[in-house]
Amino acid sequence: MTISNTADTALSLKAKEQLLIDTLGQAGSIIIAYSGGVDSSLLAYYARRTLGRNAKIVIAVSPSLAEEELSAARAQAEQFEWELIEITTNEVDKAEYQRNDLMRCYFCKSTLFEELDKMSEKLAIARIAYGANVDDLSDFRPGHKAAREHHVLSPLQSAQLTKVDIRELAKQAALPSWDRPQAACLSSRFPTFVQVTAPALSRVDKAESFIHSLGFRQIRVRNHVMPGDPATGEKQSLLARIEVEKSELERFSSNVDLMNKVDEELKKLGYDFVSLDLAGYRQGSGNAMSRKLGEEDGSL
Repeated sequence: MTISNTADTALSLKAKEQLLIDTLGQAGSIIIAYSGGVDSSLLAYYARRTLGRNAKIVIAVSPSLAEEELSAARAQAEQFEWELIEITTNEVDKAEYQRNDLMRCYFCKSTLFEELDKMSEKLAIARIAYGANVDDLSDFRPGHKAAREHHVLSPLQSAQLTKVDIRELAKQAALPSWDRPQAACLSSRFPTFVQVTAPALSRVDKAESFIHSLGFRQIRVRNHVMPGDPATGEKQSLLARIEVEKSELERFSSNVDLMNKVDEELKKLGYDFVSLDLAGYRQGSGNAMSRKLGEEDGSL
């Protein structure tokens, strides 16, 4: 990954960094909603640097968080001595979440912030913060509505930090997550209105973990349900649509042994059909329909 280091950029970034430090300092004490991704990792880093133990770093353990992501988040927290607090959230058990409509992320974040509100009251912590950045404002993110309702701070946005800025500061801080690929929650692999359940999330997690083990860095296994035909007694079936980086498409599609291995493993996990998306991985592709519908009904 190439990041610009021009003098002008460095000066601008330095000003943003100071604004981030000032914002966190003004909070006095804070709970950081941490996931291990570069955004929340940078926020945790500066919160601890600014407020010390008055900054509590909390991760929500849920079926929607990939095991690989949880392990990396724990390792990074241990490396920087953040005294990571783990809580279990039950959003996946809720019907509002499982139906996977346009507001799924809202119900997820609401559940998280409700738990963090309880913790802040118990520990007498002044504020809660999460890792939304400036670039997130251009995407359909119902979780922002939950954050506003719970008066959750978004210090990275307040400091006008973009994803490029965040990766540069994270690199300077030697955070292992500085160049980690984007890692949206596992529920993002399900098209809108396809039910999300804990077993289905576990299947996606295992499928992606297997493909990662073959050397693919950025992948998505999209979970599609193909309807059956009641007239003929045909049952519904599951389709795994695999997205890899465009630069790795040829490696995947030209290796018959590899394709057979992936096909066999994913069918063992319960998929009936396995396909490779020839358009390759693209960030936010799972949000395309949600964004369109949100614009039409005014919820955006």
